[in-house]
Amino acid sequence: MSTRDRTRSAILDAAATVLGRDYQAKLAEIADAAGVGRTTLHRYFPDRATLIEATIEDSVAAIESAVGDAAIDQGPALDAMRRLVAAMLSVGDRLVFLFGDPRVLAEHDPNGSPPPDDPLIALIERGQADGVFDPALTPQWIQRVLWALVYTGYTEGEQCGVPRHGIVDTVVKTLHSGIGRS
Repeated sequence: MSTRDRTRSAILDAAATVLGRDYQAKLAEIADAAGVGRTTLHRYFPDRATLIEATIEDSVAAIESAVGDAAIDQGPALDAMRRLVAAMLSVGDRLVFLFGDPRVLAEHDPNGSPPPDDPLIALIERGQADGVFDPALTPQWIQRVLWALVYTGYTEGEQCGVPRHGIVDTVVKTLHSGIGRS
């Protein structure tokens, strides 16, 4: 990776972290978090809108990559869900940035259109077909509950220093207790 690519990546990482905590944060705060000067930030991203759009695209790509690496289409549904939760927590700053403030995605995609082939919905439907997840709940409901639990687990871990494996266990246990077939 070239110096230019590393600098751009550092800026996007910092933007996701800083804007995830405060969507109104100043560009100077993002530059400081990235370890670059404001002039350098502006060379890569001439204005706030360009930086936010790039951070959204980079965050979506990071999340898609983490989900892809989790291979949630393989193995038992509950094991796949555990891998998915771990993957989502590994990109927690990106999730907080994208979903923590409704303005982020509303400005990016005003229609809020979901991806056509959502691997999480496929996992949930597979788990329902296997009798692991309650078929009386819609896959979309389970997906939203999962997002809420991951978001809560990630922010709790950040605030209280809970280790990631502890968060994964807690999220999966809470999720499965709520959506598991009894």
